[in-house]
Amino acid sequence: MEKDQILVVDDEESLCEILQFNLEAEGYEVDVAYSAEQALQMKLEKYSLILLDIMMGAISGLKMAQLMKKNPKTEHIPIIFITAKDAEDDTVIGLNVGADDYIAKPFSIREVMARVKSVLRRVKTNAEKTEPTILAFETLTVDMDKKCCMLDGQELKLTKTELELLTLLLENRGRIFTREEILKRIWSDEVVVLDRTIDVNITRLRKKVGRYGEYIVTRLGYGYGFDV
Repeated sequence: MEKDQILVVDDEESLCEILQFNLEAEGYEVDVAYSAEQALQMKLEKYSLILLDIMMGAISGLKMAQLMKKNPKTEHIPIIFITAKDAEDDTVIGLNVGADDYIAKPFSIREVMARVKSVLRRVKTNAEKTEPTILAFETLTVDMDKKCCMLDGQELKLTKTELELLTLLLENRGRIFTREEILKRIWSDEVVVLDRTIDVNITRLRKKVGRYGEYIVTRLGYGYGFDV
């Protein structure tokens, strides 16, 4: 499983070292920057989360967060602000800027780990909820919400069965499905379907998707797949 990458930005080097050590012990990949200026020179879009001190040098953590939220490449990256205990106003401003959480100094490492895990879990859950419902291979697309198929921007007239077949094959490119597997996924158990019915639907689907029909392959003795 790919590790989450975290960037710690704080002008206290000792604090950065402590956070890096403990986060790496939890299984994260961690980089550090000792100023917002240094951090902004890095490839920020690769990080899963940024721990960002509010009070720094010429560019504050608040300013860095604002710059990130204005950049399409980094606007989605969650930020946890590290704030001074009495900096309530800065905390409110930080949350308004778009921070996901904040940790007040002095803090316990246990609290940091809990907040990091919570934010990453929340972000991943939201990402799963908003996964695109469009399947695409070059200019052949299937909109699973609208139940339609487009080829070169033009809608294809597919039957319900043809659309479900194409969706199955596009979702599992490179995999060969046996006729039995296709029957279970496309047709209900109550319907008696002959192998010939599957063959006919595949043949029609190949014709309707034009040049992409050649990617719908037959593996004799096995079944069908979308091979790229």
